[in-house]
Amino acid sequence: MNTYPPILLVDDNPVDVDLTLRAFKRRKLVNEVLVARDGEEALAWIPRWESGEQKPAVILLDLKMPRVDGLTVLRELKAHPLLHMIPVVILTTSKEDKDISTAYALGANSYIVKPVEFEKFMDVAQQVELYWCVLNEKPIA
Repeated sequence: MNTYPPILLVDDNPVDVDLTLRAFKRRKLVNEVLVARDGEEALAWIPRWESGEQKPAVILLDLKMPRVDGLTVLRELKAHPLLHMIPVVILTTSKEDKDISTAYALGANSYIVKPVEFEKFMDVAQQVELYWCVLNEKPIA
């Protein structure tokens, strides 16, 4: 098992995925970043984690996706007895009050509106890395 648990990025927008991966690469993030390109791909990780694959340190979850939306993924993860303690950070373009309140009601650990400029996105990547991968104490699985 890798010493550094991966980060799961769930986002259907290839530009946003590329921006996130570039920001983490520039930060020299030691955690591997796994990508699920929609909610259905994200949910496909569940059986793998159930069978013992290393769970992510944090899941970065977009809300507005085809097939299975982010709130549905969040609901499934937080209802799962083995996975409900994985931190989920909503990383989305939506500033809608309804999305924010629903995400927190379903158990989101944080809600971040995606910045448009790369330099501001670098700040977000730094904060995610520092807090969720370094400072945050995780429960013993």
